[in-house]
Amino acid sequence: MDKINLRQYLATNLHVVENDVLEIVEHCTVQQIKKDSFLVRQGEYCRHGFFVEQGLLRQYSIDEKGKEHIISFAPEGWFITDRESVYFNEPARYFIQAYENSQIVLLDEDFNQLISKKISNYNTFNTKLLHNHIRHLLKRIDLLLSASAEERYLQFVTMYPDILLRVPQTMVASYLGIAPESLSRVRKDLARKNFKK
Repeated sequence: MDKINLRQYLATNLHVVENDVLEIVEHCTVQQIKKDSFLVRQGEYCRHGFFVEQGLLRQYSIDEKGKEHIISFAPEGWFITDRESVYFNEPARYFIQAYENSQIVLLDEDFNQLISKKISNYNTFNTKLLHNHIRHLLKRIDLLLSASAEERYLQFVTMYPDILLRVPQTMVASYLGIAPESLSRVRKDLARKNFKK
Protein backbone atom coordinates (compact mmCIF):
# COMPACT_ATOMS: atom_id res chain seq x y z
CA MET A 1 0.00 0.00 0.00
CA ASP A 2 0.98 3.64 -0.26
CA LYS A 3 3.36 5.04 2.30
CA ILE A 4 1.91 7.74 4.58
CA ASN A 5 4.46 10.11 6.05
CA LEU A 6 3.76 11.31 9.62
CA ARG A 7 4.89 14.84 8.74
CA GLN A 8 2.42 15.04 5.85
CA TYR A 9 -0.33 13.39 7.90
CA LEU A 10 0.00 15.93 10.72
CA ALA A 11 0.32 18.92 8.39
CA THR A 12 -2.84 17.90 6.52
CA ASN A 13 -4.93 17.11 9.60
CA LEU A 14 -3.72 20.06 11.67
CA HIS A 15 -4.07 22.42 8.68
CA VAL A 16 -0.53 23.72 8.91
CA VAL A 17 2.44 23.72 6.54
CA GLU A 18 4.85 20.78 6.77
CA ASN A 19 7.68 22.99 8.08
CA ASP A 20 5.58 23.69 11.20
CA VAL A 21 5.75 20.02 12.19
CA LEU A 22 9.15 19.19 10.67
CA GLU A 23 11.17 20.04 13.80
CA ILE A 24 8.79 18.06 16.03
CA VAL A 25 8.76 14.95 13.83
CA GLU A 26 12.56 15.03 13.47
CA HIS A 27 12.79 14.17 17.18
CA CYS A 28 10.74 11.00 16.69
CA THR A 29 12.31 7.61 16.14
CA VAL A 30 11.45 5.86 12.88
CA GLN A 31 11.87 2.08 12.84
CA GLN A 32 11.82 -0.54 10.13
CA ILE A 33 10.06 -3.60 11.53
CA LYS A 34 10.28 -7.02 9.93
CA LYS A 35 7.15 -9.10 9.42
CA ASP A 36 6.22 -11.11 12.56
CA SER A 37 8.36 -8.89 14.84
CA PHE A 38 6.76 -7.71 18.08
CA LEU A 39 6.58 -4.09 19.14
CA VAL A 40 5.01 -5.13 22.44
CA ARG A 41 4.33 -8.52 24.02
CA GLN A 42 1.62 -9.31 26.52
CA GLY A 43 3.00 -8.68 30.02
CA GLU A 44 5.68 -6.18 28.92
CA TYR A 45 5.39 -2.43 29.48
CA CYS A 46 4.43 -0.38 26.45
CA ARG A 47 6.13 3.04 26.46
CA HIS A 48 5.08 4.41 23.07
CA GLY A 49 2.26 5.00 20.70
CA PHE A 50 2.99 3.89 17.14
CA PHE A 51 2.11 5.59 13.86
CA VAL A 52 2.19 3.32 10.81
CA GLU A 53 3.83 4.98 7.81
CA GLN A 54 4.02 1.76 5.80
CA GLY A 55 2.93 -1.81 6.43
CA LEU A 56 0.39 -3.41 8.72
CA LEU A 57 0.30 -4.09 12.47
CA ARG A 58 -2.15 -6.17 14.44
CA GLN A 59 -3.10 -6.06 18.12
CA TYR A 60 -4.31 -9.22 19.79
CA SER A 61 -4.55 -11.22 22.99
CA ILE A 62 -4.23 -14.94 23.64
CA ASP A 63 -6.66 -16.54 26.06
CA GLU A 64 -5.99 -19.35 28.56
CA LYS A 65 -6.80 -21.96 25.92
CA GLY A 66 -4.23 -20.50 23.54
CA LYS A 67 -6.83 -18.95 21.23
CA GLU A 68 -5.93 -15.69 19.53
CA HIS A 69 -8.37 -12.74 19.65
CA ILE A 70 -7.58 -9.88 17.26
CA ILE A 71 -8.53 -6.53 18.77
CA SER A 72 -7.50 -4.27 15.90
CA PHE A 73 -5.46 -3.81 12.77
CA ALA A 74 -3.35 -0.72 12.03
CA PRO A 75 -2.60 -0.11 8.34
CA GLU A 76 -0.91 2.98 6.91
CA GLY A 77 -2.02 6.23 8.54
CA TRP A 78 -3.26 4.60 11.75
CA PHE A 79 -2.12 4.99 15.36
CA ILE A 80 -1.96 2.03 17.72
CA THR A 81 -0.80 1.42 21.30
CA ASP A 82 -1.68 -0.45 24.48
CA ARG A 83 -3.35 2.45 26.31
CA GLU A 84 -3.66 0.66 29.63
CA SER A 85 0.08 0.09 29.69
CA VAL A 86 1.18 3.51 28.40
CA TYR A 87 -1.15 5.69 30.45
CA PHE A 88 -1.67 3.59 33.59
CA ASN A 89 1.74 1.91 33.81
CA GLU A 90 0.19 -1.55 33.72
CA PRO A 91 1.71 -4.61 32.00
CA ALA A 92 0.51 -4.77 28.40
CA ARG A 93 -2.67 -6.73 27.93
CA TYR A 94 -2.05 -7.15 24.20
CA PHE A 95 0.57 -8.15 21.69
CA ILE A 96 1.31 -5.62 18.96
CA GLN A 97 2.96 -7.35 16.02
CA ALA A 98 3.97 -6.45 12.48
CA TYR A 99 1.95 -8.55 10.06
CA GLU A 100 3.92 -7.09 7.13
CA ASN A 101 7.34 -5.49 6.88
CA SER A 102 6.51 -2.08 8.29
CA GLN A 103 7.85 1.40 8.91
CA ILE A 104 6.59 2.95 12.11
CA VAL A 105 7.16 6.12 14.10
CA LEU A 106 7.49 5.89 17.89
CA LEU A 107 5.51 8.56 19.74
CA ASP A 108 6.04 9.27 23.43
CA GLU A 109 4.87 11.85 25.97
CA ASP A 110 7.65 14.26 24.94
CA PHE A 111 6.19 14.28 21.43
CA ASN A 112 2.73 15.15 22.76
CA GLN A 113 4.05 17.92 24.96
CA LEU A 114 6.23 19.44 22.24
CA ILE A 115 3.57 19.41 19.55
CA SER A 116 0.97 20.76 21.99
CA LYS A 117 3.20 23.78 22.66
CA LYS A 118 4.03 24.40 18.99
CA ILE A 119 0.67 23.71 17.30
CA SER A 120 -2.30 25.36 18.98
CA ASN A 121 -5.00 23.06 17.61
CA TYR A 122 -3.16 19.77 18.27
CA ASN A 123 -4.95 19.09 21.57
CA THR A 124 -8.34 19.50 19.87
CA PHE A 125 -7.26 17.14 17.08
CA ASN A 126 -5.85 14.58 19.54
CA THR A 127 -9.01 14.69 21.66
CA LYS A 128 -11.12 14.13 18.54
CA LEU A 129 -8.93 11.13 17.61
CA LEU A 130 -9.40 9.68 21.10
CA HIS A 131 -13.18 10.16 21.03
CA ASN A 132 -13.35 8.62 17.56
CA HIS A 133 -11.39 5.61 18.87
CA ILE A 134 -13.80 5.25 21.80
CA ARG A 135 -16.78 5.58 19.43
CA HIS A 136 -15.45 2.74 17.25
CA LEU A 137 -14.78 0.55 20.31
CA LEU A 138 -18.32 1.04 21.61
CA LYS A 139 -19.76 0.31 18.18
CA ARG A 140 -17.66 -2.83 17.99
CA ILE A 141 -18.85 -4.01 21.42
CA ASP A 142 -22.44 -3.45 20.33
CA LEU A 143 -21.85 -5.41 17.11
CA LEU A 144 -20.25 -8.30 18.99
CA LEU A 145 -23.16 -8.43 21.44
CA SER A 146 -26.09 -7.99 19.10
CA ALA A 147 -25.26 -8.02 15.38
CA SER A 148 -25.34 -10.91 12.96
CA ALA A 149 -22.13 -12.25 11.45
CA GLU A 150 -23.08 -10.58 8.17
CA GLU A 151 -23.56 -7.18 9.83
CA ARG A 152 -20.21 -7.51 11.60
CA TYR A 153 -18.49 -8.42 8.35
CA LEU A 154 -20.00 -5.47 6.46
CA GLN A 155 -18.89 -3.10 9.22
CA PHE A 156 -15.38 -4.60 9.04
CA VAL A 157 -15.26 -3.97 5.27
CA THR A 158 -16.29 -0.35 5.86
CA MET A 159 -13.69 0.22 8.55
CA TYR A 160 -10.82 -1.70 6.91
CA PRO A 161 -11.53 -1.61 3.16
CA ASP A 162 -8.15 -2.98 2.05
CA ILE A 163 -7.41 -5.42 4.89
CA LEU A 164 -9.30 -8.32 3.27
CA LEU A 165 -6.64 -8.45 0.57
CA ARG A 166 -3.78 -8.40 3.08
CA VAL A 167 -4.64 -10.90 5.83
CA PRO A 168 -5.96 -14.48 5.86
CA GLN A 169 -9.63 -15.19 6.43
CA THR A 170 -8.82 -16.73 9.83
CA MET A 171 -7.63 -13.32 11.12
CA VAL A 172 -10.76 -11.58 9.86
CA ALA A 173 -12.87 -14.25 11.57
CA SER A 174 -10.90 -13.75 14.81
CA TYR A 175 -11.55 -9.99 14.68
CA LEU A 176 -15.26 -10.62 14.04
CA GLY A 177 -15.51 -13.18 16.85
CA ILE A 178 -16.80 -15.93 14.56
CA ALA A 179 -15.48 -19.23 13.23
CA PRO A 180 -13.71 -19.16 9.84
CA GLU A 181 -16.42 -21.48 8.48
CA SER A 182 -19.08 -18.93 9.45
CA LEU A 183 -17.14 -16.20 7.67
CA SER A 184 -16.98 -18.36 4.53
CA ARG A 185 -20.76 -18.76 4.64
CA VAL A 186 -21.29 -15.03 5.11
CA ARG A 187 -19.08 -14.22 2.13
CA LYS A 188 -20.81 -16.81 -0.06
CA ASP A 189 -24.27 -15.49 0.94
CA LEU A 190 -23.23 -11.91 0.18
CA ALA A 191 -21.75 -12.93 -3.16
CA ARG A 192 -25.00 -14.75 -4.04
CA LYS A 193 -27.13 -11.73 -3.04
CA ASN A 194 -24.97 -9.32 -5.07
CA PHE A 195 -24.96 -11.67 -8.06
CA LYS A 196 -28.78 -11.69 -8.12
CA LYS A 197 -28.98 -7.88 -8.25
